[in-house]
Amino acid sequence: MKKDSQLQHDVLAELEYEPMIDAAEIGVSVEDGIVTLNGRVRNFAELWTAERAVLRVAGVKAVANEIEVRMISGGERNDADIARTALNALAWNIYVPQDRIKVEVEKGWVTLKGTVEHRYHKEAAENAVHHMAGVRGVSNMIVIKPLVTPAEVREKIEKALERSAEVDAQRIKVETVGGKVILRGNLRSWAERKEVERAAWSAPGVSEVENHIVVIS
Repeated sequence: MKKDSQLQHDVLAELEYEPMIDAAEIGVSVEDGIVTLNGRVRNFAELWTAERAVLRVAGVKAVANEIEVRMISGGERNDADIARTALNALAWNIYVPQDRIKVEVEKGWVTLKGTVEHRYHKEAAENAVHHMAGVRGVSNMIVIKPLVTPAEVREKIEKALERSAEVDAQRIKVETVGGKVILRGNLRSWAERKEVERAAWSAPGVSEVENHIVVIS
């Protein structure tokens, strides 16, 4: 396990390596593997990118993002303008179901609501708006509603695992409770564990994945 001082050094190095942010404006503190970010950035996209950069660093257990978004001169937009632009961005994104997402904007904060069938629909909607000028933050309240039964979801995941060349499907047990998938079993590597989780999220209607798979040597 990394010491907090080493983890802080690695996080700072990763932020400096990320070309989309100004690392000089971001402060980093670490306690027991939990990274706290503070400072200010020019837009929400920069804040989001900083958080994702930190999560890439080995040893990070969690991130407390206390960075403030301060728009540069000329970066302010009224809520109506942001809402119109957000609706256009969603309409032009081929991964977002048409006419399924509603947009609310208050003081630059965008809230997304609606129902979709896949997790990637929900993520695509958020990705479409969080890089827009004037956005101070995004609340993704889109709900994933399955069009199939839990038994059908489990079957689809099990079939996907059987097709995968990267996973020993016989070592995995899949349970479904509503839209939640519970994964159990023993695997040989974290990469294999991650591939199983990806397969679970890819099934239609999955709103939550509990991954209890244990990696054994």
